[in-house]
Amino acid sequence: MNSLTRERRARKILAVLETLYPDATCSLNYETTVQLLVATILSAQCTDERVNRVTPALFARLPDAISLAMADRQELESLIRSTGFFRNKAKNIQGACQKIVSDFQGLVPQTMEELLELPGVARKTANVVLAHGYGIIEGITVDTHVKRLSNRWELTQSDNPLKIERDLMPMIPQADWENFSIRTIYHGRAICKARSPKCRICQLAYFCPAASKYLNANSNEQ
Repeated sequence: MNSLTRERRARKILAVLETLYPDATCSLNYETTVQLLVATILSAQCTDERVNRVTPALFARLPDAISLAMADRQELESLIRSTGFFRNKAKNIQGACQKIVSDFQGLVPQTMEELLELPGVARKTANVVLAHGYGIIEGITVDTHVKRLSNRWELTQSDNPLKIERDLMPMIPQADWENFSIRTIYHGRAICKARSPKCRICQLAYFCPAASKYLNANSNEQ
């Protein structure tokens, strides 16, 4: 494992992830690209499971960009309160939808540059929307799981999402950028947890410098 270059390690990890999670896809529930955008904004500092419990009532009441743009702010805040940071999220959702209505004919834009003009939208959200809303692979989505695992795999040494994305992109084929993100997220949830990673049963342990250190440090435990 230690003799592998970062690029070769990344390709090995990608191959194992494809085997472990062949059907992995975006965990957020949505019917339209606007709803995907909103759900992704809500997912910041919140689990997808929680977001999926909130969005049915939200989208039943405010299903599209126009209704979200014109919504009563207090009602919107109430509908999304349990996702955390609800005031800022409501402000961003409404601001994004107002700009979508005024500048993009009510349609979520299909370019990275235009998406980044929307309030509350950074590259993470834009990558999700482009990949799952339009099938456009523009970059690698870096959430907390991708950040943690990429550092444990020593594919990056950065805590900055943009720098992590730039480090990963040359090592992963572009067609697999979003698949790599989604499968890494699945693995982070199931095995490579922030606390108490399950290194002993991890099928990526051989390629993971952090797993080697963890297993050596805990070799005397039962």
